[in-house]
Amino acid sequence: MFIGHFAPALVAAARPQAAGLGTLFVAAQLVDIGFAALLIPGIEAMRIVPGITAMNPMDLYRMPYTHSLAGALLWSLLFGALVWIATRRRAAAIGAALVVVSHWFIDLPVHIPDLTLFGAPPKLGLGLWNHPAIAMPLEAAMTGGALFYYKIRTRAPAGDARLWILVALLTLVQAIDWFGPKQPTYSLAIPAAMLGAYGILALTAAWAGANRQLIPPAAT
Repeated sequence: MFIGHFAPALVAAARPQAAGLGTLFVAAQLVDIGFAALLIPGIEAMRIVPGITAMNPMDLYRMPYTHSLAGALLWSLLFGALVWIATRRRAAAIGAALVVVSHWFIDLPVHIPDLTLFGAPPKLGLGLWNHPAIAMPLEAAMTGGALFYYKIRTRAPAGDARLWILVALLTLVQAIDWFGPKQPTYSLAIPAAMLGAYGILALTAAWAGANRQLIPPAAT
């Protein structure tokens, strides 16, 4: 999953007292942001193995601190605490924490067995990356449904142009992820590109959500 991870962020952002959409976009990919950051000093590791799955060549063989369920829970608690400190809103903190930990559960259906519970075997993953005809529509449906939910639950006085720009950007980066050229070998360009993409998407989401307001329930 790539943009599919943003589905919980969009749903959470349409709830009362939620954290901002940009904050929730960071929450949605915080596990992968941590993974990219830990790749740089070699604390976690991956390699490129062409053909390891039908959809991407990444062998994610060491990710105990980010892609274990225990690790994801810890990241979620820390991020939720930061949101609480920044907003003093319990709903915002809980929502953000749930979005962080959702990353592991969304990864589980698509990853080949490289996820863990506590950073050690058994390794888990249902392997839908080997079934693009299922994985691709699933990701599109998740993200599209969440975007629709966010749109009908919020409104912007100046119109929806910012939201459509975010939709276009999400579509572009997902198309690049699915159909763009793949790195033949691992290099630091991979985590750098990951961090850059997550940063651009989070900033765009913050901009798109800044002028949107929840529609009161009676008006929906």
